[in-house]
Amino acid sequence: MAPKPRLQRSVCPVACTLDLIGDRWTLLVIRDLWAGKTTWSELADSPEGIATNILADRLQKLVEQGLVAREPATGRARSYGLTRLGLSLEPVLAAMRDWGLANVAGTEARVGSVAEERNGASRKPRPTP
Repeated sequence: MAPKPRLQRSVCPVACTLDLIGDRWTLLVIRDLWAGKTTWSELADSPEGIATNILADRLQKLVEQGLVAREPATGRARSYGLTRLGLSLEPVLAAMRDWGLANVAGTEARVGSVAEERNGASRKPRPTP
C-alpha cells in the first residue's frame, strides 16, 4: 500500500521521502517499532525523550501514510506495528546505523535489543496488515 496521496512540493524522490519520514522524530519512532516496541508507553520511554504530543502526532501521520498500523488494544494498552511498507524502510535504517557507527564518535548499535529480549533471538517483526 502506497502512502496516502498528498500535495508534493517536488517530484524528487529524496524530497518526497523526506516529506514523509525526514523530520527529527519519525525515523526514531520507526526504529523503535522495528526494534520490537509496540505500546505507547514503550515508545514514549525512548532515551531521546520524545514529547507525548509529538509522539501522538507522528504515530497518527505514520498510520495515515500506511507505514504503521494500530493494532487492537489489549487491555488498556493500544499497540502499534509496522506495515509491510514500514518494514521496507529496514535498508534505510541499516544504512543510517552503519553510517553513524562509522562516522559519529560515541555511537552504539542497539536496534533489535528489545525484539531479542522478547523473542529470545533476533527476528524481524511481523508486518501488520
